[in-house]
Amino acid sequence: MRLRSKAREIALCLLYQIEITKSGPKETIENYLKNTPQKEEVVDFFSQLVEGTVSNISAINAFIEKHVKNWQIDRMAVIDRSILRIACFELIFIDDIPPKVSINEAIELAKRFGDIDSPRFVNGILDKIYKTESKKNNERV
Repeated sequence: MRLRSKAREIALCLLYQIEITKSGPKETIENYLKNTPQKEEVVDFFSQLVEGTVSNISAINAFIEKHVKNWQIDRMAVIDRSILRIACFELIFIDDIPPKVSINEAIELAKRFGDIDSPRFVNGILDKIYKTESKKNNERV
């Protein structure tokens, strides 16, 4: 598994844990690293994803809710919601990751950790967010 893919997987697990336990991101990351040391590059990237997602959660949730028809973010499965939040953070707030990479990585996480409909659900929402919200898409034109 590539290092950034591994970091995204860890970020997903940590965001899930944060949501379930209501713990803070720094505490959750520190506890994880006590038990599971990782390469520095992996730690740097998953820390950026977790801390960035948590610190921008209101904006990220607004982007997601804007593009979900007849559905509320708090009714989504925790895994799907966490995957969408990570990918949305990448699409909107990180400039050096190609959007297709963020979307494809999110779909792969949905295949591994979500239910049978998760990959299609995640893809549909992220595609809308990319096409309408991402400045990366607007720069491409």
